[in-house]
Amino acid sequence: MGWIYVLFAAIIEIFWVLGLKYSTTFLTWTGTVVAIVLSFYFIIKAVETLPSGTVYAVFTGSGAAMIALIDFAFLETEFTYAKGLFIGLIIAGVVGLQLTTSEKPTVDDSEGELKEGGAK
Repeated sequence: MGWIYVLFAAIIEIFWVLGLKYSTTFLTWTGTVVAIVLSFYFIIKAVETLPSGTVYAVFTGSGAAMIALIDFAFLETEFTYAKGLFIGLIIAGVVGLQLTTSEKPTVDDSEGELKEGGAK
């Protein structure tokens, strides 16, 4: 479940990053702040079951890659092969971290046994 929280946080990050750039009214700034709060809520939930350094690296890396791709596709940012290569390296690093990181086992309070995935 921890990786699902990281995914939600990274997707919501797209909206608040774009909101920081394009917000001009009270309503759009309110939406941006709500998106920031939601994004960090999901990060907090993720670090309950995953290592915090890994969560942060995946969150920032995947968010940066997604924003860069949106910039290239929709916001007329100049694309170069070097930028594409480095974004690809970020994506490879994020996937590698996800494949090599497991959720923390926690103690089940009712039975005193360790359970995988941080579920109690």
